Amino acid sequence: MASQERPARRAPGAPGARPVGSATRGTTNPNRLRRMDRWIAAAHGTALRRTARDAGRAVAVDLGYGAAPWTAVELLERLRTACPLAEVAGVEIDPERVAAARPYERDGLTFVRGGFEVPLPGGARPVLIRAANVLRQYGEEEVSAAWARLTARLGPDGLLVEGTCDEAGRRHVWVALGPEGPRTVTFAAHLASLDAPSDLAERLPKALIHRNVAGEPVHAFLRDFDRAWATAAPYAPLGARQRWIRTASALSADWPLADGPGRWRQGELTVAWRAVAPRGWGM
Repeated sequence: MASQERPARRAPGAPGARPVGSATRGTTNPNRLRRMDRWIAAAHGTALRRTARDAGRAVAVDLGYGAAPWTAVELLERLRTACPLAEVAGVEIDPERVAAARPYERDGLTFVRGGFEVPLPGGARPVLIRAANVLRQYGEEEVSAAWARLTARLGPDGLLVEGTCDEAGRRHVWVALGPEGPRTVTFAAHLASLDAPSDLAERLPKALIHRNVAGEPVHAFLRDFDRAWATAAPYAPLGARQRWIRTASALSADWPLADGPGRWRQGELTVAWRAVAPRGWGM
């Protein structure tokens, strides 16, 4: 997916225009994005249903799905648990990947060639764009422009979810953005295999991964996250979930968490973007 490319001769999205960006490595595995998908269905389900009610459908985009179409197939299945009229368009810049995915098309699932311009048929504006493990290969200085381009494509009530996970989907961190910009950052983990919350640091999105250094808010957040986890060690005999819930409860005293026990039980924790944004962000 996308970087600062030389402008195409045709407007992005026009027939024959060069897609904006470059191909990712394409690595993907079934069930890799389950944690992100589960959160989207819960956090964005109301907006999906509202859009479907008003427009007769709710279009979501799996941007940069990779060498195999599994993540797009799974996204449709998971969104339809929250919104039966959800549709998914898998968008890939590599034409061979698009051709390989086409046999998997079915009602509500299509695959198109494109990049950050998100060229949906008829100029449709999605209510969701999910970009997982896409911006990781780009420079930090390219993130703001990519976010702005993608959020500009969103329809009313639209949400961009952009983040990074490991290949098994056990460690995942993502940013949720509306048309106005970033809103929250969510940390999600397979708790039974978690030694400490800072294990998630290597999965920070590109906007944050190079800011995990002393003096930056995200570094302070992960430090306090680890301290709260250590303090909650007496709850470990009750299971990792109970320890995580206790950790989140303690962390909420000093950090603006945007969720509660219902999501903490899922091995998630969401904090307001403003609390962990890089110093000088938006200046």
